[in-house]
Amino acid sequence: MKIKSLVTAFALTCAISGWAAQPRYIFYFIGDGMGMGPVMAAATYNRTVLGSDELPLMMTFPVASQAMTYSASTPVTDSAAAGTALSTGHKTKNGMLGMNPDTVAVYSMAEVLADNGYGVGVITTVAPDDATPGAFYAHVPKRSMYTDINRQFVDSKIDFLAGSDLRGLKDKEGNDTGVLSLYKKNNVKIARGLDEYKALDKTSGKIILLDKEPFQAGNVGYTIDSINGMLTLPQMTQTCLEFLEKKTPNRFFMMVEGGNIDHALHGNDGGAAIIEIFNFNEALKIAYDFYLAHPDETLIVVTADHDTGGMTVGNGANGYKVFFNYLKAQKVSKEMFSDYCKGILKSRRVYTWDDMKEYLEENLGFWSVIPLKEKETEKLKEAFVKVFDKRESKDQKTLYNDFNSFAKDVFSLLSTKAAIGWTTTGHSGNPVPVYAIGQGAEKFMQINNNIQIPARILESAGYELKK
Repeated sequence: MKIKSLVTAFALTCAISGWAAQPRYIFYFIGDGMGMGPVMAAATYNRTVLGSDELPLMMTFPVASQAMTYSASTPVTDSAAAGTALSTGHKTKNGMLGMNPDTVAVYSMAEVLADNGYGVGVITTVAPDDATPGAFYAHVPKRSMYTDINRQFVDSKIDFLAGSDLRGLKDKEGNDTGVLSLYKKNNVKIARGLDEYKALDKTSGKIILLDKEPFQAGNVGYTIDSINGMLTLPQMTQTCLEFLEKKTPNRFFMMVEGGNIDHALHGNDGGAAIIEIFNFNEALKIAYDFYLAHPDETLIVVTADHDTGGMTVGNGANGYKVFFNYLKAQKVSKEMFSDYCKGILKSRRVYTWDDMKEYLEENLGFWSVIPLKEKETEKLKEAFVKVFDKRESKDQKTLYNDFNSFAKDVFSLLSTKAAIGWTTTGHSGNPVPVYAIGQGAEKFMQINNNIQIPARILESAGYELKK
């Protein structure tokens, strides 16, 4: 705390005097979908359930502000337009990546820093060719152009890329798109899992670190599901940091995205989202420890690309009471439970209400931890009969998943009981938090728009966005 206080005082002195040292090490943390509501939910869980008076690390940073996220086409942005804003300082239309609304490619801050001798690492818990990571190295009119995004990585300024798995390796007919051959020809090395990564020759070429056996192409799996062998955000953050410390020890830039926060929020899965924010916080601690060792040379900025779900602490069913302790009994994500339900239906095995009650009690705490009224239990049983006995099931379609209707009902009840509110399974136009610490942090005291963030990061380092 003494170090933090001294650095804060120094930053404020610099702001007043008009002078500040320039950071040589820049960490840019983006919690996908992590609006004000999810951050407060994590802080509330930490205080009321875990009994800790400590706030999540980002909330202790000396600079805290907020940013609007609207895109060039709508007040509610998608991840491509938001990622473009956060990487290039340009508003664009939803769905567009690394381009302005007129489909003209625009420079990302990563490209500017790389041109000035910075090593660059981009990591995420979702696919590395997804919208947010892709915004730092690709320029395409549609975010779904995965083959083009992956091809553009070859000529990008990124040294280290990590995430779940690559899309776009095959076309719609299942034919090889030639991406992997292109990578091999241009000395782009792919490691599946940390063991393969450790065996790589890292003295030349670009590195892509992927899951050994992807849970899904789109993400590494949720922390709450405890999937063995999957890459974690802290692991990728530490690995990327060590790589850049060796490759460009004098200066580097890292973008670290907690992509699964967004996936959980799209599913209105509050428990999984909170655990993903804790996981994001653990990755942030790695950068913070580096900052403590290099306080005069490091800048850390934390923000979100947009808010997802319109999540609130408190809902109309519970008045002013909140029961986040119910979430502690949750052992599976909504996605994992939905897959479990779909598996039962596909197998056509005999599965009784008593079987499901046992599963719900063991994995979600229903009845044992979470008290259910007789009417609530009866309604849940009726939903079970409709899906598993009558085989009448209409999936809940969200951006990343089609949830089994019984899973939807179960997690809706869980949110109601825990006092979590939702307004949408999509994005909202709510503002997002901005936190900063280190050299140049004072520049983020009055942020009100997401396009200001990359410009001020570059300004802190003595550069500006290219036109």
